[in-house]
Parts: sequence; structure tokens; C-alpha cells
Amino acid sequence: MNRILARYADAIDRISVFVGHGCSVLFFACIAVSALEVVMRYGFDHPTVWSTELAMTLCASAWVLSVGYVTERQRHISITMVEMLVSARTWHIFRLVQMLIALGALIVLTLALWSPAAKAIARGEHSGTAFNSIQPTYLKVLILVGAIFYILQLTANIIRWVQGTEGEMSGGH
Repeated sequence: MNRILARYADAIDRISVFVGHGCSVLFFACIAVSALEVVMRYGFDHPTVWSTELAMTLCASAWVLSVGYVTERQRHISITMVEMLVSARTWHIFRLVQMLIALGALIVLTLALWSPAAKAIARGEHSGTAFNSIQPTYLKVLILVGAIFYILQLTANIIRWVQGTEGEMSGGH
């Protein structure tokens, strides 16, 4: 059973790193879209109706989908002062408590996101702007997917904690 859990953790880690690295391209695309909008608006006095929505969607996508990568690397914002005040063993236990609380909260969040995402898909919600994109539908589904990625990676991190294989990544900074 330990081998199966370790293989699960390895697989989720690889997926999180792959998706996290892939998300970096989305930030560069956002920069390109924003630069194009500046040129079109101020250089040609012909602004686009789509660039703002696209830039927001690209950045939101990168932010939401990179949650697994950030969690795998244990690079979330943490209160390092507490880590300095307690023993290494106590901090290690605090990490497990934090992961279990986060896992519970994310399961509740995922259950709460399910219905709005399903309704958005069924209705095909649009932004109502001049571009009138499907951004609301896309983002509702994307946040659900991001929450699931987060749950999967937290589970992998908990497995690593239990098996004592967290390695060099331990600590939030």
C-alpha cells in the first residue's frame, strides 16, 4: 500500500510541476496581449475590445492552475516567525495540521463550486461586455479544476509527510 501511495504522490508531483511550468507561458502571453493593446490604443488610436478580458483570463488561468505547483514546492506564504519560535518537531506537526485543515476546507469549497460551474456550463454564461466572451463560464469551471488540483496535491503532500519523504522541500520559505 505504501508503494501505491508513493507512486500516487510521485505522479501528482509530476503533473503539478508540468502544469506549473506550463502556466508560466500564460503570463508571457498576457504581457504580449497587454503590449499589443498599448500599441493599438496609443500608436494607432484603435483599441481592441478583447484585450482586457483576455489578459485577465490568461493571468487568472495561470494563477489558478499553478496552485498544485506552489503546493508541491511548499511555497505558499507562511508565518516564518512561528517556525522560528517552535521546535522542528512541533513545526513538523503544525505542517500536518495545516495540510489537513486546508484539505477539509478545499473539499467543502469544491463541493460549493460544483453547482455554479455546472449551471454556468448549462447556461453558457457570457461576460456582457463589448467582447461578450464566455469568461464567466470558463473561470467558474477553471476555479473548480484548480481546487481539485489543490486537493490532489495536498493529498500527495500528506502522503509524503506520513511516509517521511518530504525531503528538502519542507518549510514554507
